Amino acid sequence: MIITLLLIGDVLLAFLTETNYNDVNMSQKMVVSMGEIRKRLVFHGRVQGVGFRYRAKHLASSLGLTGWVRNEYDGTVQMEVQGSKPMIYKLMEGLNRGMYITIDWIDDKEIPVVQESSFHVR
Repeated sequence: MIITLLLIGDVLLAFLTETNYNDVNMSQKMVVSMGEIRKRLVFHGRVQGVGFRYRAKHLASSLGLTGWVRNEYDGTVQMEVQGSKPMIYKLMEGLNRGMYITIDWIDDKEIPVVQESSFHVR
């Protein structure tokens, strides 16, 4: 079992992850049973030039999330992601595990849900 801690604003989240693939299937079932939300996230730190956007696309697609991600001129990465809250937090946890990625902090805001069917890099 792996314990991962993620600080988002003033909230410290703890994730317990088992190393089998049944957890992913269980998590995907939770997407159906929980309401969807949409978040606008701005990632600060070493997040450009390190494969962040393509890692985000791969993880988001594998978790059944929709939205987009793009580099900003100020060195941050902006993302809009939609799905269940637990899956969005799994995405954020996975991004924080990137080999060359260093997330110093994340600005987040809940925004209205939109109709879309995939996650893409802008």
